[in-house]
Order: sequence, then C-alpha cells, then structure tokens
Amino acid sequence: MNAELRIDEVGYWTEVKLAILDEYAKPYNQILHARKMKTIYIDGFAGAGHHRSKGTGRLIEGSPLRALNVQPPFDSLHFVDIDKARVEELQRISRDRLNVKVHRGDCNRVLLKDVFPAISYERYERALCILDPYGLHLDWQVIKAAGESQVMDVFLNFPVMDMNMNVFWANPDRVSAASQKRMTRFWGDESWRSAAYEPVPGLFGEMEEKASIKRVVAAFQDRLKKHAGFKFVPTPIPMRNSKTAIVYFLFFAAQKAVAEDIVKYIFDKYRDYGVGTNG
Repeated sequence: MNAELRIDEVGYWTEVKLAILDEYAKPYNQILHARKMKTIYIDGFAGAGHHRSKGTGRLIEGSPLRALNVQPPFDSLHFVDIDKARVEELQRISRDRLNVKVHRGDCNRVLLKDVFPAISYERYERALCILDPYGLHLDWQVIKAAGESQVMDVFLNFPVMDMNMNVFWANPDRVSAASQKRMTRFWGDESWRSAAYEPVPGLFGEMEEKASIKRVVAAFQDRLKKHAGFKFVPTPIPMRNSKTAIVYFLFFAAQKAVAEDIVKYIFDKYRDYGVGTNG
C-alpha cells in the first residue's frame, strides 16, 4: 500500500450505504445479463477502495472493491478519483482486471468527457453510477447527463450536512457568495432558494424563513424527475450518524419500475438505522 495514501475513517452509516449498494448490484446484474445486456459500474468519487471504521478501527472494503467482487460480475468498471495516491491504490487493487479503467481527475469533467459518452444504448449497455461526494462537489450537469442518457441507474449522495452548515442559514443574506455558488452548481439553478426558504409575514412586511429539510429533499426528488429525466425516484433514505443527526440523504434514480421496486425494498430494510440505535 502506498505510504502517502490516507485511508478515510468512516462512520457506520457508510457501512449501511455499502450494504445497500451490495444488495442492489447483484439483482441489477442478474436481471440485465438475463436480457443479454452488458453492465457497467461507474464510481465518480471512488476513494482508495477501502476505509477504516471509526468505531472499531478495522479496515473495510469500499464500493470499488465490493463492485469488483459482485456476482454475477460487471462487464466493465470505471473508478474516478482526483487524488494521486488513491488512484494508485485503485490501480493496484484492480491490476489483474482488464475490464477496469481508473481515471484521475475531477469527476465532473471525467464523467462528462470520457465515461458517459462511451456508453451506448444501441450496444445494449447499461450502467450503475455511484455519485457519492462528501459535500457540494458535484455538478448538476453530471446528474442531468446521467438521466438523459436513459442507460443509467444512479445512487446519489444529497449532502445535507454541508448544506446546513454552509448554505441553509436562518438569515440567507449572511451566506457567502462562494457557498451559494456551490449550491447552485449542485442544484443546477437558483430555484433551490425557493425550496430552502419560504415567505412569511413579518413585522415590517414579508420575510424569508428557513424551510424544513424535508421540503428541500422533496423539491430535489421532484427535480430529478422533471429536469434530469429520471422516470423513477423513490423517497430517499436518511443516513444518520451516532447522534442520529442526518449526514446526507441517499437518493436513487432510474428509468425502470423494477429498479425502483428493488430499491424501495432495500431502503425500507435500512430506513430506521441510526434512529435511537447504532444499527
């Protein structure tokens, strides 16, 4: 292992997310292979391939390693990361797999320029895309391109902790221009403002009041269907830390009802993890 490599410490909610991905990947490949389609795995923020558990200190397999071991297997896999040491580790763990391509660079550029254009509906190719940034580092154009391609199922991290800390303040006028710009880039336009704030009567006229995160999440769910082109977007699952605070919402978006049905079943299984217990 590269001496410069920094292994991320992750909470148990990450292990829950990994379990969800595992439980979806197997039937995904089974169903599509039965229909003579090629399956492609895309990890936009792949990391090093493994993590260290905050609770126990043990090394756990991350999404790239798990994707490499899914049975039945993916026909090809793309791992993307911006960090040199992580990319080298991804290359090391996949060096015996000729069907793996490791990309170093900004996920937003790499996916739009190199990965998405190479996937063809006409060649019976379908992709499972994981977009799991730590914060507001994802460009809406990537989400929209995935939806409009008609070939991708997407698991998407909706980073509400970053949003609450840096964007959704009680007084929106105090939010920095840089944070507002990041939010607009993730959301796709400035309509996030009407989701995050609602007009209320005040002493000197109408005021803006911070809306509930439930309202914001519902607006983004609607946006994935109306503006990104996904036909099915089930209610996302909240991923909580050990204090039960929501770290992010895990969204799923797809084009087929069967995909939504499978994910609804999986989400319902894990939906209450972190509520009054550590799982």
